Amino acid sequence: MVNIKAGKLVNFVGQQVGGKPDMAMDGGTDPSKLPAALDSVRDWVAERI
Repeated sequence: MVNIKAGKLVNFVGQQVGGKPDMAMDGGTDPSKLPAALDSVRDWVAERI
């Protein structure tokens, strides 16, 4: 079983879209970067399993 905390994942994506690195409920300031950030999630998760 893989144990990945949702807050860490949200922070990872949020940082890429201009969000604050310490906010688990991040919104970000640059939504144009969201597609690339979401594309990077698969590799981020793979590194943790």
